Amino acid sequence: MADNQLGEFLRARRGAVSPDTVGVPAHGARRVAGLRREEVAVLAGVNADYYARLEQGRERRPSAQVLDALGHALRLDPDARAHLHRLAGTAPVLPLGRTPDRVSPALRRLLDGFPGSPAYVVNRTLDVLAANTLAEVLHSPFSDLDNLARMTFLDPAGRRFHTRWDRTAQAVVGHLRESSGLDPDSPRLRALVRTLCADSPDFAGLWHTHTVRGKTHDAKHFLHPDVGPLTLTYLALDVRDAPGQQLIVYQAEPSGPDAEALALLAALA
Repeated sequence: MADNQLGEFLRARRGAVSPDTVGVPAHGARRVAGLRREEVAVLAGVNADYYARLEQGRERRPSAQVLDALGHALRLDPDARAHLHRLAGTAPVLPLGRTPDRVSPALRRLLDGFPGSPAYVVNRTLDVLAANTLAEVLHSPFSDLDNLARMTFLDPAGRRFHTRWDRTAQAVVGHLRESSGLDPDSPRLRALVRTLCADSPDFAGLWHTHTVRGKTHDAKHFLHPDVGPLTLTYLALDVRDAPGQQLIVYQAEPSGPDAEALALLAALA
């Protein structure tokens, strides 16, 4: 990952804002995508030269007030605003110690306590650290249940399994971007991003948008070869005694076709 993370983030998000959405009038042909630097500076109420230095990496310690103003000008959502503050050093970057890769025995027992729900534990780089039997069966079309990003972008099963692949891909990249702000010096994250950028043009394109997204809850749409279409909602729970680990639990709407398909999958398991 590059040294000027703050400037790259600002530049990418500036390019993603349509002038008409923020009330900037269009005057002739625009040579840049999104907003110009000067327009962002006006919207945020900061000096244009100061903002240019932020993008260029010549100014790296803006105040929290300036960052809040830039977040508003760039229409950043809460995840992206928190990421912006972490890049600038105005928010805690990482709890003491890195995310442990060992899952506690108590958490493993909890995983097995969800016999009717696929459940697994991931770290900040989306490595699957542990999974219950139903989660393994759900992801059986993949060569390995090892890393959600690798599975999505590099495994041939990814595009068949995720029927809304584009949405899943954007979410996966957004999760990794958030991790890059939480632990910017992670060797594992650097190696994973390097591999994915080299082997997947789709990942590389999404990575350079600097879109940030926290993993909380969402609906996922699957196509499983044994039970057909399946829509499940996941909930991500932080593991308090292992910072950076998350427990992901999937559920189906009760008394519907997705619940029946999930029950059939559990029977196969």
